[in-house]
Amino acid sequence: MDRNPSPPPDQADGEEEEDLDAIGDTVYSKHWLFSTLTRLIQMVTEHSEENSEDQMPLSDEEEEDLCRVWDMAMDKDVAGFLQEFKAADILLGVIAKSRCPRLTEICVGIIGNIACFPDTCASLSQNEDLGDVLLLLLGDADPPTLLETTRLLLTCLSQKDSCSLWLQRIRQQTSVCSSLCFIMSSSTNTDLLEKVGELVDKLFDLDEELMKCWLTSQPSEEKERDGDIHLDLSLCLLEAAKQLRSENPNGLEVYLHILQLLTTVEEGIQVFAAPDGPGKPVWEFVSDVVCEDLCQPNDLPVVLHEQKSILIQALSVLQALYRCQDLWCSRNDTSPSLIGSVFQVCQHQNESKNEASNKDEANDDQLQTLAEITTEFLADLCLNIKKETVAELIKKDYLTQKTCQAAADCLIPNYKTSFQHLQTALSETDPQLADVMRIQFPV
Repeated sequence: MDRNPSPPPDQADGEEEEDLDAIGDTVYSKHWLFSTLTRLIQMVTEHSEENSEDQMPLSDEEEEDLCRVWDMAMDKDVAGFLQEFKAADILLGVIAKSRCPRLTEICVGIIGNIACFPDTCASLSQNEDLGDVLLLLLGDADPPTLLETTRLLLTCLSQKDSCSLWLQRIRQQTSVCSSLCFIMSSSTNTDLLEKVGELVDKLFDLDEELMKCWLTSQPSEEKERDGDIHLDLSLCLLEAAKQLRSENPNGLEVYLHILQLLTTVEEGIQVFAAPDGPGKPVWEFVSDVVCEDLCQPNDLPVVLHEQKSILIQALSVLQALYRCQDLWCSRNDTSPSLIGSVFQVCQHQNESKNEASNKDEANDDQLQTLAEITTEFLADLCLNIKKETVAELIKKDYLTQKTCQAAADCLIPNYKTSFQHLQTALSETDPQLADVMRIQFPV
């Protein structure tokens, strides 16, 4: 029977060897990976034996090979092979001896890519040494290393099978809070600040008790003797948010969400209500963000839709802090521009509800949440509104017949008393508009 001729023996053997050398279904070579990691161990060991105090040099070729491993680890087969090969232990050994920030960054980055898959993450998370090293690395001075460390911790916390183990470690390691606070209060690296914010947000979302503990933590006597500075969590969050405001809106939203989480527990309200606490500076910053960045007088309703998520966080924080103001040492009257912005959001919401052209928009959960928060905050504001404030709002065109009608639609169903207070102040400043409102909305 005719058949194709067999390949030459050497070619067949070569193909078989290539198949055996390939990692899973990839074209990546086991031999190359082994030799690269072996060279890495030798390089670090030799340097530590010769002069452990000097920073270890990393040649372009060595860096290129290690970055290739970093990229390869994004493949599930390679990640599994590296974990089976106990690459994490090798990389931890390198981190422990490394005097090269770039090398440490790459090693943490490789472990971070290995952890991207549930099985390898679950296996990695059992490594107690890895847990200890990563939490200590949060005190490192190198921003790229901190970024990769934070990314790795966030990855592990996002895997349901590994999450509880990492939460337990973080609860036990008290230095984590102070390390993260130091980064938030002092770093100007926006990528790092955003990632640290995501990590803190994840931690507080998963563990309310941890959030309460960090909120109320006080410096120990031992730390005070050592001269360590105690950093207030809420002020560190505020500093990071200020840094991100102009350059990273996504990062700013993360920090506003963390501040909003703080206001959901009694311990957080107590911190913000303290006479000389962080409540007033947080109020001033978030008010400015709403008035200057999120709500411009000529904005179209479509802008509201685009920024609904961050508006939810910002207005939630402001509503909670508004109720704390009487306890502050000094407080200013709520600015007309902020009240006007809340009226504006209310008006846009009312228009969107009346003009909803499709089911998706009518059933948008975020828009509904924003409507509820805006209405609640507006009710609080109107309950204490003064005639002088109403006069200023009318003068600056924040309060018009259209915005009054929108406010009435929002307030009358559940906050009739607040609308009556607004109506009373309106009667003393613009009787004609008050009469129109009284006829249209008799309450």
